[in-house]
Amino acid sequence: MNKNERATHMITRVVKDNQGEITAYEFENGDIVSKEQAVMLAKHGSISGVSISTSRKGEEYLRSLPDNDKSNNLDSLPVIDDNEIY
Repeated sequence: MNKNERATHMITRVVKDNQGEITAYEFENGDIVSKEQAVMLAKHGSISGVSISTSRKGEEYLRSLPDNDKSNNLDSLPVIDDNEIY
């Protein structure tokens, strides 16, 4: 890979807290990153298919790029069971 090419990750599953808010993301390679880490990676162009938004609370988070396919929205992705993480 030359310097101008970036490896980008694709989010395949999510971790949600008990209120249903996404707190972490799993990439295609199995790596799990926090919401904050994912925002930083997205700012550097390292995650495909997402943009960064800011919540009413002022927190940055990832959003799927609009494509009229709700099945690939981050909130619709499979949820990782806590037993798989801890």
